[in-house]
Amino acid sequence: MDNENYTVVPDEEELPPAKRPWQKEAADWIISIAIAVVLALIIRNYVFTFVNVNGSSMTPTLTHGDILYVNRFMYTPKVGDIVILKPPVDPGRHYVKRVIATSGMTVDINPITHDVSVDGKILDEEYITGKTTEQGRAVSYPYTVKEGEVFVMGDNRNPGGSSDSRSIGPIPDKNIEGKVIFRIFPISQIGSVYKK
Repeated sequence: MDNENYTVVPDEEELPPAKRPWQKEAADWIISIAIAVVLALIIRNYVFTFVNVNGSSMTPTLTHGDILYVNRFMYTPKVGDIVILKPPVDPGRHYVKRVIATSGMTVDINPITHDVSVDGKILDEEYITGKTTEQGRAVSYPYTVKEGEVFVMGDNRNPGGSSDSRSIGPIPDKNIEGKVIFRIFPISQIGSVYKK
């Protein structure tokens, strides 16, 4: 029998695991973290977000310290919605207000009865703290909301209770960040912020 040299190759299972350089491991982690951050930003900016209420402009519906779940995905403002917005006069801040009228609707505040009406119909506003005694100076009444705008008001209609369309004017649709869906804190009041 001839003498031949044979090399024995172990089964794949017996091969030691290949060592990965630490640079490749670090790059994988950085890419994973970057993807997670981008996805989180997309969700926060375009799908939903959480908002902490600061102030009393929406009392009694919302109170200082409430945490709200806000839908941002394909949202179009509707009358009665509670929305998060950036006022044109102060775009660095977020306000929470109620939509009173959308484009084409006419808002009026009666200076004697203090009733708010839209298209001639007095609103049944069981959610407000009291009558709307201030008309504000931002618009002249009756006021017809222009295309691409909404008229918003806070539920706290006491003098000085809310900075809204009465004092800062109508809000462009593009400044509406989303609709408040429900309250998640405090736990004792978790659920919808809309009366049925």
